[in-house]
Amino acid sequence: MATASLSAEVRTETGKGVARKLRAAGKLPGVIYGHGREPMALSLSARDFDRLAERVRITSTVIELSLDGKTARTLVRELQRDPLRRTVLHVDFQELVAGEKVNVTIPLRFVGTPEGVKTGGGILEEIVHNIHVECDPANIPDHIDVDVTHLTIGHSIHVSDLKLPEGVEVTDDAEQTVAIVSAPKTEEVAAPVEAAAVEGTAEPELIRKAKADEEGEEKA
Repeated sequence: MATASLSAEVRTETGKGVARKLRAAGKLPGVIYGHGREPMALSLSARDFDRLAERVRITSTVIELSLDGKTARTLVRELQRDPLRRTVLHVDFQELVAGEKVNVTIPLRFVGTPEGVKTGGGILEEIVHNIHVECDPANIPDHIDVDVTHLTIGHSIHVSDLKLPEGVEVTDDAEQTVAIVSAPKTEEVAAPVEAAAVEGTAEPELIRKAKADEEGEEKA
């Protein structure tokens, strides 16, 4: 389980105007909710949040949020981003309670080189890169390894084949294909071009009729 720390401040003023002022001052508006807690408006350093997001997978990392001298274990549940610049505009934190399961998205990490790639020139197609799981916050894995070394051409791995840590349950379709080794693609060879076509097409012989007198018979 990955963990990180952030500091936040409670704010009493809310609304779009307040949020714009916070962002202009380098602050990131947010909210914390969950397990009997009334939703509480927050502000935190936008710079600190961006730095953390560069180091960890922000939506599956337990964040110990320092708030009013107390620490709350949280997960980021929603990020609102600017549609053009993709900067974070607002963040929602969910407070966690030990023993209460949560749903999170976990990345897959493909390990090894498939047999079908090494010996048959096949191509490994990674179809799914993340899966959704349910688990206790204390058991959230950083990633899940997918061993592909045994795959031969035409064979695949499904969600049901994944080896999960104890206490972690997948909520995705068990029959979903995760990866497959496909046969190598062959290039089509163009049919040989006829020599005559290469050298150019001979111009047809032009056959003319003898020029006829105007409104009269043809000349001999």
